[in-house]
Amino acid sequence: MESSPHPFWSYLHFHLPNYALAVVFYTLWARFLLSFILRPDTTNYIFRWFVRLTQWVCVPVRFLTPRFVPSVYIPPLASLWIALARVALFVIMFQLGIAPKAAPG
Repeated sequence: MESSPHPFWSYLHFHLPNYALAVVFYTLWARFLLSFILRPDTTNYIFRWFVRLTQWVCVPVRFLTPRFVPSVYIPPLASLWIALARVALFVIMFQLGIAPKAAPG
């Protein structure tokens, strides 16, 4: 009986960046939703970590976004860019033939 690698490990080069982008995406939404019930200077450690994990993507989005857009809406806009990056990752890897394929029916 020959052992073949699990499909997950065969496509680790796809799954790791996709997972990382998904974590940032959902963390941006959590930051946005928590911003309605917590002050920006809160001592809540969960909110502070959400800010730390997502600030790197919010800074360039704030730079690209017109000034009339309030800062509270930057995380959802950043999540849009992250979602587009996930789609681009899949399309590029699919075109290169290194993305996971659907299981045969």
